[in-house]
Amino acid sequence: MPTLSSAQPVSDQAKKLQSSSIVVDTHDDTTQRLLDSKFDLAIRHNDGNIDIPRMREGGLDAIFFSIWISSKILGPEAVKKALDQIDAVRETVRKNPNDLMLATSAADIREAKKQHKIAVLMGVEGGHMMGNDLSVLRTFAALGVRYMTLTHMDNNEWADSSTDKPAHNGLTDFGKDVIREMNRLGIIVDISHVSDKTFYDALETSKAPVFASHSSCRSICQAPRNMTDDMIRDLAKHGGVIQINYHVGFLSQEFRDYEKAHPETEKEIHDEVDKRCGTNEACKLTTGDQVVREFMQAGKLPKVDWTVIVDHIDHAVKIAGADHVGLGSDFDGAVMPLGMQDVTHIPQITDALLKKGYSESDIRKILGENTLRVLTQVENVSHDLNATTQK
Repeated sequence: MPTLSSAQPVSDQAKKLQSSSIVVDTHDDTTQRLLDSKFDLAIRHNDGNIDIPRMREGGLDAIFFSIWISSKILGPEAVKKALDQIDAVRETVRKNPNDLMLATSAADIREAKKQHKIAVLMGVEGGHMMGNDLSVLRTFAALGVRYMTLTHMDNNEWADSSTDKPAHNGLTDFGKDVIREMNRLGIIVDISHVSDKTFYDALETSKAPVFASHSSCRSICQAPRNMTDDMIRDLAKHGGVIQINYHVGFLSQEFRDYEKAHPETEKEIHDEVDKRCGTNEACKLTTGDQVVREFMQAGKLPKVDWTVIVDHIDHAVKIAGADHVGLGSDFDGAVMPLGMQDVTHIPQITDALLKKGYSESDIRKILGENTLRVLTQVENVSHDLNATTQK
């Protein structure tokens, strides 16, 4: 059994519960680092949030590596870059057979846990990467992709994003075809990043539960990327899960307001990151996190404490119930709050939920069982749809 430790004191009960649970993180941007031939996931790093030693220490059993490129990149180039990242993830698993196992199902995740390996899954972050071609979506599925976020920061040609001006009033007819094909292929429909109307269109179209791989609660922090209470409620009614995002700008309204009111601070951060990283995009992801936390510590930005993650979890549970909340950190792609510097701090969440009076069974659901249930239901819908078409 891996040893769990953390900078924040964690009770023995929390350590035992964490070790015996299946802990799943549905969104990590570490894939950008895997593209660098010099980066080795197998060794402990002083920067970034994720590597194998720290995943072991934090008790993380399954990780969805995000396949991400800017939504400004379209067409064949987008498809090629996505395939390169999928290959990088698969190669990382191949090179670390004692620690990692490629997983494409809930059963695979459970098997990895039995073998004391970390299950590695993949999610495509942005439907623009399929290049408006369902055959590319089928290729993604065949290579192991198990969710796709319908949009990223910009609208694509068939769906509206939460951070762009509406162009399609939600999903187009082709967008609904994409959802139906995702259902058939067993790919979870991910509604993080989509507009509210796209969310409701996806909910109406999908025969399987959908989830938000990395979104938080809009009633606490008014980011358009977050979900309203009504959306969380409706997601739950359809069997879905909201996976809470740890990014400070989605957790804290105070941080968000200060950031908007002080663009000069954002420029200072940007310049500092450029100074340290040059044109290295993977470096910018991890260094941006580091620089913002340095600014918080120095009092140049409002301090956001890791306990706000628990506030969002607790709020979502109050709205939707413990069966419909999970963890989607955005590690290595966002700014972590103070005290959640990396994956080794995950047991603090378990400890905090115990202190709030959550039952062990509900905590197990939040840590991973809810995600496993959605995966299983999506697999079952896929099986039924394929059986119907074969008759």
